[in-house]
Amino acid sequence: MKAAPAILAAVTAALTLVPAAGASFLVDRDASAVTLRILDGKAVVDYSSRGEARHAVLWGAIDARRPTPGTAQVAFQVRYGVGRLPGGTCLPYDGPPLPLLVSACRAPDGSYWALQSWQRLLPNYGGTQAPYELQASHWTGRLPVLQVWLDWSYGGEFQHLFGRFTYEDSPVYGFHATRQGNPLDSYGRNVYVDTLDSRYGAGWRRENGFLTHDPWGTFCYGFYPHGSHPSGVGRSYRITVLGPGVTPIVRWEGSAPGGYSRQLDHRLNETERSFGDPQCRQG
Repeated sequence: MKAAPAILAAVTAALTLVPAAGASFLVDRDASAVTLRILDGKAVVDYSSRGEARHAVLWGAIDARRPTPGTAQVAFQVRYGVGRLPGGTCLPYDGPPLPLLVSACRAPDGSYWALQSWQRLLPNYGGTQAPYELQASHWTGRLPVLQVWLDWSYGGEFQHLFGRFTYEDSPVYGFHATRQGNPLDSYGRNVYVDTLDSRYGAGWRRENGFLTHDPWGTFCYGFYPHGSHPSGVGRSYRITVLGPGVTPIVRWEGSAPGGYSRQLDHRLNETERSFGDPQCRQG
């Protein structure tokens, strides 16, 4: 353990320093044999990818910052190519349950580190094939909160969902994005919707992905036909989103709303309108 800082310093010149984007950090794709250790306040990730043993060290960020114009979101510093470092520890994880979990540790300082694996980039409208992304996070306290409601639109003709994404009771959103909805800053977050046993086929398949809205952290989506694609109505739905800053991936899952209820629909419409987002105002 005492030799580890010297080892880190000795190999610095041979390392690749990566300025990470403001998100739970993408360590690599299609990783296997993954292990996680905490060494001198840094996370050491050992894994295999593309037929080779690989190693990464992450440090310098925890939790998340509220959306702040002109100030970047917190982000890891990351070094690859360190070789396999000795020492470190992974204390038993006693934090909140996490989806898509590969490994999680409680650090000696009481904070948590986790590795999660997720097919984030599945194609819209029925996609099932995409690389698995190994995402790293570091946090204390509460996880981000993903709230979702399911109702109907056009008098019950279509199913509809809406929700909001918050962290420490503050909305999660970004300030800049492409016309296609890809975030252009370190705060923006895409919400990814999957559908179970739909017209796309059996099992879970990607329906769509879209941004949370500035400044409410809200989102809404109708299960309509989209161009040549059928409606993605399924038996159940799930929504997955990267946490803000370097917090973990969170996920919601629920059953389809079933038969139309005018009374319930009106009540949920009022809930949606109460968020104040003009882009999400079901009639």
